[in-house]
Amino acid sequence: MNLNTQSLLRKEDTIVALSTPPGVGAIAVIRVSGKNTLSIVNQVFRGKDLSQQAGHTLHFGTIRDAQNKVIDEVVLGLFRAPHSFTKEDVVEISCHGSGYIIQKIIELLLAQGARLALAGEFTQRAYLNGQMDLAQAEAIADLIASDSQAAHQLAMQQMRGGFSLKIKDLREKFIRLAALLELELDFAEEDVEFADRTELKKQVSDLKRALIEMADSFSLGNVIKNGVPVVIVGKPNAGKSTLLNALLEEEKAIVSNIPGTTRDAIEDEKIIQGIRFRFVDTAGLRETEDVIEKIGVERTRAKMQIARILIYLFDALTETDYIAQAQALNNEFPDAKLLLVANKVDELSSFDLSLTPDLQGISISAKERIGLENLNQTLYQLVAQDQVSDTIVSNIRHYESLQKARQALEQVEQSMALNLGTELIASDIREAIYHLGAITGEVTNNDLLEFIFSKFCIGK
Repeated sequence: MNLNTQSLLRKEDTIVALSTPPGVGAIAVIRVSGKNTLSIVNQVFRGKDLSQQAGHTLHFGTIRDAQNKVIDEVVLGLFRAPHSFTKEDVVEISCHGSGYIIQKIIELLLAQGARLALAGEFTQRAYLNGQMDLAQAEAIADLIASDSQAAHQLAMQQMRGGFSLKIKDLREKFIRLAALLELELDFAEEDVEFADRTELKKQVSDLKRALIEMADSFSLGNVIKNGVPVVIVGKPNAGKSTLLNALLEEEKAIVSNIPGTTRDAIEDEKIIQGIRFRFVDTAGLRETEDVIEKIGVERTRAKMQIARILIYLFDALTETDYIAQAQALNNEFPDAKLLLVANKVDELSSFDLSLTPDLQGISISAKERIGLENLNQTLYQLVAQDQVSDTIVSNIRHYESLQKARQALEQVEQSMALNLGTELIASDIREAIYHLGAITGEVTNNDLLEFIFSKFCIGK
């Protein structure tokens, strides 16, 4: 039996799953969806006959077993096809959150012909029934996992179709180009050119620029989704652990006057103005013969490789070469944004943070919590200023498809530069159309769907 046949057979089933988190709680919600939903639930529900009730209504009653024993008093939410999440008949059973009650109700529904839903199967059915496209379906998983305002807003924007509309608009432009080229192929013997090559080059260039802009937004979308990695570096005793504790407002790292106390990276998270930041305190940067400390320094450099923001913290009392140190870091880690932070300024009567035009910096006292609000605001602005588009890519699959579409357009440009035939140009444009369609699910396969929806939680 092939995957297409399996999918068709599974779509005919009526599925059931617990949609609220497992564990004891006041209320639990059990979701049922499929063409036999109403008849199956009617077999165990004592109240109104659901087949005679309108959609978007609530009904109080009891769930009873085969011996007519009451299992629980429940409230049913009835949603009739196609006006439901899955576009099928759906019943949501709100029962008491006892593990026994939940298990018993699901067992009764299974005995009447339902089957347990697979991970993400409710959302998969919503996609297959045309309720949403694939990008919107994936955004639902991101919305559930969002733990900051920025991640929530990004997932909501994608779930409501903003990203999909942009992709569909681009794809339609590609299709119009392909149609003109296909006409040329149809009239190849007459040597007719429907797509003016100068105009075609301009359109391809504009489309490629749009793809690059969207793909470039992935670096921002990824950190919004997973947290902005901020690595605190500096020489031993600069106050890195003190700063980490001050930022997190807890004693996360051990603070000592002994140089080299921090031997390994210490990480924790904090949300600043709706964006989640992942702060990493690291071993001090210096040459050392201590084997353990040397490993710590190596790990520090490894963390610096993945940082989006590098805080170079220096002791304003003793360190004078901070500009040179910061510029060296800028050269070594050009992809990270560098923030120069002068620490311990409370111990000075005055301090002038001299900066070159390519450096940004502030003064603080980590110990006395001076300047931390300014630091938080600066960190936020370093991320927020990257948002150059209202369409931000946060899904690695979407990013890879955009990159493949861009590569196909580059092949188009090369073919036109070499005056190659219309057939080769049309083939590369069709490939770009395919990769854009894969994002929204206009072209897909069952293996991809199984992979995507298997990452969802059961009951969603």
